[in-house]
Amino acid sequence: MPLKQIASVLEPDIDKTSETVRWEMSLQLDWMNQTYAKPDDAPMVDNIARYTKGFWNGLFACYDEYHLPRTNNDLEQFFRQTKAQHRRITGLRNWNTYIQRNGEMIVLIRDALRQENITHRLSTVGYTAYKKCKLEWHARLSDQVERRRFNRDPEAYLAALEREWEILFR
Repeated sequence: MPLKQIASVLEPDIDKTSETVRWEMSLQLDWMNQTYAKPDDAPMVDNIARYTKGFWNGLFACYDEYHLPRTNNDLEQFFRQTKAQHRRITGLRNWNTYIQRNGEMIVLIRDALRQENITHRLSTVGYTAYKKCKLEWHARLSDQVERRRFNRDPEAYLAALEREWEILFR
């Protein structure tokens, strides 16, 4: 059964890295293509090949980053806990604006704060990388601020824009 063998390759283990699992998975897929070469096997082989190809880039990240959830159930629980924490803090049910304001990586902060080596990991971030992320964050915030200003009072927003353009094009 190729599915049992693939599941065995993907089974988490302390010694596994993304590189070794990627290599083992490639070997497993090659073996499956050679072993199941009958016309009746083609739909199964094609399905597994397409499925793994679609997930290939993200399939192995959990082997190098121990804090990433390894299964879909773990991932769903992780998001549900993060969402519940947001609801407790803000009292809001919808967290879309929270994610828009703070970025999609906000879900990883709660988990990162509990990691023992977070201070060391943060100290390895270079100033230029930090500055770049900070500029991206401010750009994201400025778009939202402008949108809110417009939604609150479109006429005042447009009048302020016209004044700015008058100054620029005098």
